[in-house]
Amino acid sequence: MPSSLRVVLAEDSVLLREGLIGLLARFGHEVAAAVGDAEALREAVAAHAPDIVVTDVRMPPGFQDEGLRAAVALRAARPELPVLVLSQYVQRSYATELLDSGDGTGVGYLLKDRIGQVEEFLDALTRVAAGGTVVDPEVVRQLLRRRRDPLAALTPREREVLGLVAEGHSNGAIARRLVVTEAAVGKHIGNILGKLDLPPAEDTHRRVLAVLTYLRA
Repeated sequence: MPSSLRVVLAEDSVLLREGLIGLLARFGHEVAAAVGDAEALREAVAAHAPDIVVTDVRMPPGFQDEGLRAAVALRAARPELPVLVLSQYVQRSYATELLDSGDGTGVGYLLKDRIGQVEEFLDALTRVAAGGTVVDPEVVRQLLRRRRDPLAALTPREREVLGLVAEGHSNGAIARRLVVTEAAVGKHIGNILGKLDLPPAEDTHRRVLAVLTYLRA
């Protein structure tokens, strides 16, 4: 691995992007391209064939997981491409995909607020570029929690309610079936949605996500 790395950097925050450009240059690395959205990231990688990609997760246009999805797609097309993700949070679904991509080497996922020193970041950069795997301990913890039975936290009654929701019953029909009030059913469903750690969405959509979780368990 060369001591000086050619880096494609994707970060929508202009201040952070410029700071990383300066930091990398100060330690002898070349930023071949610095972009602010996922589509530009794909184009930059195609144009510059970097030694490593450093990308944020949330990027325009949706500010959800565009950067991480782009990283997964890049690794699918070129499994040997080293990718280091820097993020403020753990996007668990695509994080698992990224870490499973290729043969699991040359990939990293670090939380921005847990990088205590510049040396830690630079060490992670060079290790990932050399084919190593660097994963923040908090990312590991959350991914392991995700792999447990998603319904394990539910009480037997909550599982029963979720099963009836999966069968298509309304809150009123569930209340009649279980001989409880409709308010009690609503409270059970609220607890279920909270325990399954579903993303924010309209209640109807969250019910669908809860049903899908039930069916996959």
